[in-house]
Amino acid sequence: MSKFIAEMLGTMILIILGDGVVANVVLNKTKAENSGWIVITTGWALAVAIPVFIFGNISGAHFNPAVTIGLAVIGKFPWNSVPIYVTAQLTGAFLGAVIVWIYYRPHFNVTENHDAKLSVFCTQPAIRDTFSNFISEFIGTFILVFSILGIGNTHMAEGLSPIVVGCIIWAIGLTLGGTTGYAINPVRDLGPRIAHYVLPIYKKGSSEWRYAWIPVIAPICGGIVGAALYKILF
Repeated sequence: MSKFIAEMLGTMILIILGDGVVANVVLNKTKAENSGWIVITTGWALAVAIPVFIFGNISGAHFNPAVTIGLAVIGKFPWNSVPIYVTAQLTGAFLGAVIVWIYYRPHFNVTENHDAKLSVFCTQPAIRDTFSNFISEFIGTFILVFSILGIGNTHMAEGLSPIVVGCIIWAIGLTLGGTTGYAINPVRDLGPRIAHYVLPIYKKGSSEWRYAWIPVIAPICGGIVGAALYKILF
């Protein structure tokens, strides 16, 4: 139960801070309106690093089914715990998105752009191309999982690894994130997308379910391949 709560709360905090920075940048009349991609990528990097600091010693701080499943595939995580972790992660992601909507509700109400509102919750491709969008999410998550496993080979001062994980997220966002918005985490996209669908958001528009399978399936595939290659090499 402690691991379930850690994964749920950690993912919730990740989404509150991550979706929160997007809301701060894209919604109308916030103090940070139009502050740009550097702010968004930095916010997401910190959004990942902070709950890793808090919950890493309890659950391993996965917060991402692509990480959980990738580790299970290579024998570094028990398969019977995968459903528990993924359920906790999806629940936390949904709750985090609801909290972001409550927090920024007045700004949602004065924002007319449907795409901007949706982008607070989940990812959308800059250019809609199924193959390219899938490859973007696959490669981004491959880098994420392979890098997270790889940094374990370097001796670090105690407490440094969450910062390095945040830097990995930051690097992926800065270099690879502009094509699809770098979900690189199935529940980071799916949980908030469900929240967008069910919440009474003012003039919210479509939840874009036709695209939703890509940021779910591609990260899982990329995470599995990243973990498998790491095991082969190391």
